Amino acid sequence: MNWLLPEYLADALPAEAAKIERLRRQTLDLFRCHGYELVMPPLLEYLESLLTGSGQDLRLKTFKLVDQLSGRTMGVRADITPQVARIDAHLLNRQGVVRLCYCDSVLHTLPAATAGTREPIQIGAEIYGHAGVEADLEIIRLMAAALEGAGLSAARLDLSHVGIFRAIAQAAGLPAAADEEVFALLQVKDIPGLQAACAGLPEPYRSALLRLPDLYGDASVLAKARQQLPDLPAVHAGLDLLSALAAKAGDLPISFDLSDLRGYHYHNGVVFAAYSPGYATALALGGRYDGAGEAFGRARPATGFSMDLREVARLAPATQVSKAILAPYGGEDAQLAAAIARLRAEGEAVVELLPGQAGSEGLPCDRRLVQQDGKWIIAAINKD
Repeated sequence: MNWLLPEYLADALPAEAAKIERLRRQTLDLFRCHGYELVMPPLLEYLESLLTGSGQDLRLKTFKLVDQLSGRTMGVRADITPQVARIDAHLLNRQGVVRLCYCDSVLHTLPAATAGTREPIQIGAEIYGHAGVEADLEIIRLMAAALEGAGLSAARLDLSHVGIFRAIAQAAGLPAAADEEVFALLQVKDIPGLQAACAGLPEPYRSALLRLPDLYGDASVLAKARQQLPDLPAVHAGLDLLSALAAKAGDLPISFDLSDLRGYHYHNGVVFAAYSPGYATALALGGRYDGAGEAFGRARPATGFSMDLREVARLAPATQVSKAILAPYGGEDAQLAAAIARLRAEGEAVVELLPGQAGSEGLPCDRRLVQQDGKWIIAAINKD
């Protein structure tokens, strides 16, 4: 039984690994073309650094272990975003706007879904140093472009604002423990549970929290929210920001869901989720998390998004990819060696047969090098 892997962990075999790698390169190239610089944070960090400013959900997702060199508690990252915020705040320490991107594995103590994995490959992009709606809009467009490039068009981009919920909860005097419960109930639109959790809250805040799950749809939802939600400055500010995004993103499939606050608890502004046809849950998540770098010495405006590249690759349509070219063993044949080198320089994959190896059975090849009239040419492999 030594070959068995732990539950919700799996190898990526050649076909899947190749698809993931193609999407990784393609998406990182998209980010690079928009001016995002690649960073590679470590897999492990001291726990207090890894979880600084994070919510309870991230703490529960994080594997913990003791560092045998220092004796301190370390964590295996469950999310790369806080690490990138640390890099911006403490290591780069640049002034002005900074754009960073990343792609690597994270590890979760439990899978997000019964059919999920505990080792997602998180790919994402972040903007630091700009508090305006333009940065949020850039990230939303980049998120949509990344999915489009993978062949998974974003049929719906749901926008919400954490500040609206926070303002109502604070005005209602909701205790911290109850705040977590109500937040979770809103995510699943559990109306009976929400009614029970809000039973003792004063009006109009109790009714406002109960209305949030019904406030979803097109831009008309924002006008309805202004009429139905309490007259609080933070509520108006959140609705104003969402209205501004709607006005500037008329070409995108924008919708609103004021109870869809999914994501980690360090988000403190606009949040967004991208949905693709035929897939029930969000494929990409993002939002604003201003001040995340404060614990590292600089409180900077920040917004970004991420997605699980494994899941995106699983759902993305298959693409026709050229297989390798099978070549005979070159040995001392300089002309054959030169032909193989030229093909590889042109980007072709060439598999050389080793001495004693015959045929293409089991090899990822659909063409072969054959000698004809003293020249090496490419011919199809006859599978019959």
